[in-house]
Amino acid sequence: MPIILDHQLREQIPYDRTAFPVSYFHDELASLSGRASPLHWHPDFEIATAASGVLDFQVGRQHILLEAGDSIFVNRNVLHAIKQLSDGKPDPMPNVVFSGAVISPETGAICQKYISPVACCDALPFVVFRHRNARQNEVNDLAKDIYRHMQERGPCYEMAVQRAISGIFEYLFTNFADLPKSETARMHINAQIRLQKMLAYIYGHYAETVTLEDIARAANVGRSEAGRCFNAYMGCSPVEALIRYRLQIAHEMLGDGTLTLQEISERCGFRSVNYFSRRFRQLYGCAPGRARSLGK
Repeated sequence: MPIILDHQLREQIPYDRTAFPVSYFHDELASLSGRASPLHWHPDFEIATAASGVLDFQVGRQHILLEAGDSIFVNRNVLHAIKQLSDGKPDPMPNVVFSGAVISPETGAICQKYISPVACCDALPFVVFRHRNARQNEVNDLAKDIYRHMQERGPCYEMAVQRAISGIFEYLFTNFADLPKSETARMHINAQIRLQKMLAYIYGHYAETVTLEDIARAANVGRSEAGRCFNAYMGCSPVEALIRYRLQIAHEMLGDGTLTLQEISERCGFRSVNYFSRRFRQLYGCAPGRARSLGK
């Protein structure tokens, strides 16, 4: 299932909060261009596992390498993205996105005592569980149980998933003092918010003529601050991020055999089909026409 974002880069999670607020995903990387997701966020927790390859899991400004068997817990409302680094087949990357309400209502004593300290800790945007660490691997086993029950949906699977998620939060709470914390200053949180606004502008206006000033204005910052935000989180300039996004959209449009390269180029905001082709080759390693014929 593709990652669907709204105008604020918030991922649209298809579950009913009044029923069972847990969504299970797998094989998403196979549908993503370059086996990489866009930066996005959601007001829910996430647990993901590298199943067969090496994944670059970006959380905020940090990049974490996950080997096969490693898992990561991502806190609420944090920008994150995933990219597969290893060659071969796309990593299945099983993952679940869930509300703390699956354990306890927000007003309940359990939520206030055990979940809120984790959810409200700005210095804990993520926690990694390495498969080579026996203590941490207990959490990896709980994650696998969650994936299995969500996939099989056998009798009482909701209760089994709830127990496993509770077990993971019990680990987080019990080991909270020893968990690695990040120096998350308020300025970094503000930078993340600014980046969200500027990326949202790019995603909404990529087909138009867009200038650096336009992108910066979306977050009410100057061009220099816009550049610092993009370099810190994405390792490129705002304009380069715009071009990369246009190329991703163009890559998807190549699947429509009725559109010419000229039409695709124009619909993605490129004024020159030659420039479009050159930048496409730089990013994907082949010309757009070649990519279309190979079905890449």
